[in-house]
Amino acid sequence: MQLIDGKAISAQMKNEIAEEVAKIKSAGGKTPHLAAVLVGHDGGSETYVAAKVRTCEEVGFKSSLIRFEDNVSEEELLACVDKLNKDADVDGFIVQLPLPKHISEQKVIEAIDYRKDVDGFHPINVGRMSIGLPCFVSATPAGIIELLKRYGIPTQGKHCVVLGRSNIVGKPVATLMMQKGYPGDATVTVCHSRTPNIKEVCQSADIIIAALGVPEFLKGDMVKDGVVVIDVGTTRVPSADTKSGFRLKGDVAFDEVAVKASFITPVPGGVGPMTIISLMRNTLLAGKKEIYK
Repeated sequence: MQLIDGKAISAQMKNEIAEEVAKIKSAGGKTPHLAAVLVGHDGGSETYVAAKVRTCEEVGFKSSLIRFEDNVSEEELLACVDKLNKDADVDGFIVQLPLPKHISEQKVIEAIDYRKDVDGFHPINVGRMSIGLPCFVSATPAGIIELLKRYGIPTQGKHCVVLGRSNIVGKPVATLMMQKGYPGDATVTVCHSRTPNIKEVCQSADIIIAALGVPEFLKGDMVKDGVVVIDVGTTRVPSADTKSGFRLKGDVAFDEVAVKASFITPVPGGVGPMTIISLMRNTLLAGKKEIYK
């Protein structure tokens, strides 16, 4: 069993991005600028956005954080999105999800200029991805693909089972694994809460990408020897052993599955670090106008 070290790969990518930004600046080019819009004070969102701002500093990006209280109106938020769309200095921006219930997340996502949609959630980016055109790919699926690539894990002709059908991870990563080329060319099965025979499907998988949000769902008796396991789950569960009072659990029963796996990601330290660095790479591409001229 080999551990897939997302921390090490993300650090490697961070250095690569920082070097490229330094070259852009030394040649008199524009510093890439990422803006983030944060509504309310959700603990997970606060942590994630703070990490994004910190990583921007580390790679040499300019970053902006725009805050609203959770009683902000949908109209006010959409006006902020419109302002960012028109701001020539902002190369890419994100509106951190989830949003309060009185605001339509889909309406906000669709209001973002797809050329600045570095989260890759706009229907134009999703549609372009689905037919293999250049686009901004959402950060977590992009990070998963990068891990497979950097570890040289074979995907051609492999049976890849994706557990979960969310718009943020399950659907896009299934699409990417089906694309022609490497990593891709896999035969993909998507399982979800209505799939009746998940255990049997998983037992036939060469690669499993678990993105259900159900702690330790994938057990040792659900996988075959030599399977590659990518665990996207990050559920907070109570713990008396940590200062925070909780610990992160993945969707995979790690100790049971690891003994049978050829490659496996840990939680934390696997897919998580790749999400932020993939967002940075999208921002760099946006700044260089490499995808949309």
